Amino acid sequence: MDAHFRYQQVGPKRNHPRATLQLGRLPINIDVRSKLRSLIQRAGGIPSPLMRVLRIAALVLIFLLLYLNLPSMRPYTTDLVLKTSDLRDVAAAAKSMILGDNDALPANDSARGAHPTPKHVINCNPDIGALREIRDRYELGDEIEYLKRYVRFSREPIERQSYTVLQQSFLPDGEGDKSFRMLRLSRSQHDEEECHNPLEVTVPQSRFPADVDLSDFMFAISTTFKRLASPRTIQEWSFWLTDGNGRSNGGKLLLRLLDASEPDLLDVAQRLADAGIDAEVSAWDSRIEKEMAVRYLNLVPLLISHESSYAKKWFVLCDDDTFFTAMNKVIARFKRYDHTKPIYAGTLSEDMAAVKTHGSQAFGGAGVFLSRPMARIISSVHESCRTRAKIKQSNTGWGPQGDILLRMCIYDNTDIRLTHLRDLWQLDISGDASGFYESGLQPYSVHHFKSPRLWHSAYPLNTTKIAYTCGEDCPYQRFVTTDNFVISNGYSIAQYSNGIDFDLEQVERTFHALQHDKGWDFDYTYGPQRPSLLKTGKKIAWELRESQNMEDGSVSQVYIRKKDDKRWTTKEGRLMKVLDGVIELVWIPA
Repeated sequence: MDAHFRYQQVGPKRNHPRATLQLGRLPINIDVRSKLRSLIQRAGGIPSPLMRVLRIAALVLIFLLLYLNLPSMRPYTTDLVLKTSDLRDVAAAAKSMILGDNDALPANDSARGAHPTPKHVINCNPDIGALREIRDRYELGDEIEYLKRYVRFSREPIERQSYTVLQQSFLPDGEGDKSFRMLRLSRSQHDEEECHNPLEVTVPQSRFPADVDLSDFMFAISTTFKRLASPRTIQEWSFWLTDGNGRSNGGKLLLRLLDASEPDLLDVAQRLADAGIDAEVSAWDSRIEKEMAVRYLNLVPLLISHESSYAKKWFVLCDDDTFFTAMNKVIARFKRYDHTKPIYAGTLSEDMAAVKTHGSQAFGGAGVFLSRPMARIISSVHESCRTRAKIKQSNTGWGPQGDILLRMCIYDNTDIRLTHLRDLWQLDISGDASGFYESGLQPYSVHHFKSPRLWHSAYPLNTTKIAYTCGEDCPYQRFVTTDNFVISNGYSIAQYSNGIDFDLEQVERTFHALQHDKGWDFDYTYGPQRPSLLKTGKKIAWELRESQNMEDGSVSQVYIRKKDDKRWTTKEGRLMKVLDGVIELVWIPA
């Protein structure tokens, strides 16, 4: 039954003696006391066994009415849709009234999206105040090894390579570990530091995030209010849904929150509006849409029925922890395809066992792309794709799966099969994911980076900040120095003390399969992987934790190494360093 029931309290708050039941818009008043009083009076002459049954029924009725009438138990908001465009219009009008029309929308003072200019004044003195904050934030010791290094990049019309060999050393003047400065952060006075010549690197003339035009794409995400509690998630979405300066890049997001209240919806919608994301926020009610897999499938008719769907060519399903790292590349790839034909595009899991378990299909964390004709077909047969039999069939031991429901809906009703996009990454890898992120690959999407207990941990929002000034090809690009350091831009700086005597084109097998790793689980995706160098004493790495776009077009990156990180030990288990370490890279345009 599609009619929504709403229960509103109309009597005194404490006893809830009267409830109003609304079926659609027609109220039906129920006086609980009078109905029960007459029922009990009539029951006086009824034989005892039947009397007991009626009393029990009366108690059940009382409990049911009180349960439905309690404010905390009312149905969740399911018919409210909040548009961020409306919230932004209200905010703009308010600013206009206060500041005047000319100042209603002040420009963002960030350099993101602006073409880089060589304005930076080189300064290698440590910012002790900032380092103290980093020490406290990441629980470092008071005494640290510190190095600040400049990298000057030149944008040239070249192809992106897996790695680029530089004719310079990372540690200045061949001083080795003596190049690191020992800092005691509790001290107030520190000597000035001389700057060495910057590393000189050449990068491709790739496009900037501010160039993205996503007006052909509409996205849908289903999640919970709790999972959006951290502001970081919406900041991550803003990277691929805005120009980086608080304005939409044309992409539309339909966000559905499970069991969300009206204040929940308003809170999220306002934060999306503040970030510049063009979105519409609404809610699911889990008592109506019980299965997560069905809610996922329901996103397709939600997308195709939207009032602006006629102007969109591609409809995208993704997870709340999907991060698109190179949207210009995504757009260019989809321009190769005929959007007037039914297309179902995405990528498989990297883990062969996951494909064997769940099937050959687009795995949603990497992003599932549907052309408009494909979305229309799915919507037209939608009800037949969500039957109990189909839901049961989609359960491969991990509960019903939305990706499987979607694939069965397409494969059972059409001859269309998956268009495989290898540059999208589901990242079904567990443990230390550095082997992937240090491989020199350029992912168009990454996933599972917020689940260190089950999957892995990474910080793509920090990684991709370099793209605003260096271009989309720069994140994860590798540079190899003469003293055996490898910079994986925006992810890590790795030192190989015994030299680089291995194939850099092969992925280092630092990660493992989620279950029953057989050793060859990832071979069909990555090819044969080289052995891990963790806990061998042959490798030590500083990993990116913070990044900031500066007003002069430079980018500051902070890489951190913990002295007690068990990965950086010898085969015998001895720690390779006795102090925590911080390397600050500052990227400046030539």
